[in-house]
Amino acid sequence: MVQPGGGMPDMQQILQQAQKMQEQLVAAQEELANAEVTGSSGGGLVTATVSGSLELKSLSIDPKVVDPDDTETLSDLVVAAVRDAMGNAQRLTEQKLGPLAGGLGGGMPDLGNFGLPG
Repeated sequence: MVQPGGGMPDMQQILQQAQKMQEQLVAAQEELANAEVTGSSGGGLVTATVSGSLELKSLSIDPKVVDPDDTETLSDLVVAAVRDAMGNAQRLTEQKLGPLAGGLGGGMPDLGNFGLPG
């Protein structure tokens, strides 16, 4: 942003752009905090819902998958559903904040597997 004739950048314009980006970032963060994203496993037998801020909000388990003699399968399905929901939340975060982070000269951090056992 150089003025015509080789002058210095307009600091007022730079500050206005920075303020606008900050407002967009705050709005996107609020939208994410209020968003709910789902993930599922076992063909929908287990469904997890997380917030955009990665807080587990609910977990739905179809009674058909509950077998007292095979809790390991149920556990695996729960972990898979939560991972799916977290991955969906990460993609939503990248969609909402990615363009803003790019404008700030950085990218979104890789949130990996959110610390879930693998």
